Amino acid sequence: MTTAFTPPGPSSPTEAHLLLVEDDEVIRNTVRMALERYGFTVSTAGDGLTGLEIFRERQPDLLLLDVMLPELDGIGLCRRVREFSLAPILMMSARGDSLDVVSGLEAGADDYVVKPCESAVLVARIRSLLRRASFTPVARASRAEARGGAPEGDGAAGPDTLVFGDLTIDTLGMEVRRAGEPLALTPTELRMLLEFAGSPGVVLERRTLLSRVWDHAWQGDTRVVDLHVQRLRAKIGAERIETVRGFGYKLRR
Repeated sequence: MTTAFTPPGPSSPTEAHLLLVEDDEVIRNTVRMALERYGFTVSTAGDGLTGLEIFRERQPDLLLLDVMLPELDGIGLCRRVREFSLAPILMMSARGDSLDVVSGLEAGADDYVVKPCESAVLVARIRSLLRRASFTPVARASRAEARGGAPEGDGAAGPDTLVFGDLTIDTLGMEVRRAGEPLALTPTELRMLLEFAGSPGVVLERRTLLSRVWDHAWQGDTRVVDLHVQRLRAKIGAERIETVRGFGYKLRR
């Protein structure tokens, strides 16, 4: 059975429709009003099951959810959404607890913030995720070809296709295939893969990936990078991305 995925990407960050799932009514209303002041359309839910129902009905551009939720917690909601959608997911954790962070990222979240969080910081993270969802890396495709990621094989690949072993990346159609089978990558996973493909064989430090993929100018948590590398490896092949201990990761040619 083939799972249909919802393509992400609003027309612009300020026109985006967000779904906020938060059980604390005061926090929910405060965050909603703050986001609306920045031009977002915001739907809300007070529990995980209601959030899942609203997400299916309205298909928002981004899901913002708390970890601790009644009925269905944030981790479970994140997993359920990932069964049918690649929309960006930003999780909120009151404690910044390592278990919360790791569990959320493993479940399919793209990023997380620790509550309480300033409105400007939260909006910056949301806009970063929305930009990532509509990213078109034409320049990086050209750079990848120049460094050795050029089309190869039986000639079926075009000038906008990068081939690394059984992995094929269509940089215009934004499609990735492994052994001819399409892969469903989240916007964050795709952006990360494109960074690796843009510099095949070159070691990319965790801080570099954090800056380029997540747009984090501040010294963010590199566990986000490590967890996404794990998720990407599971889809494109564990051997495709090599760990260079003490430095970072690189895509094998």
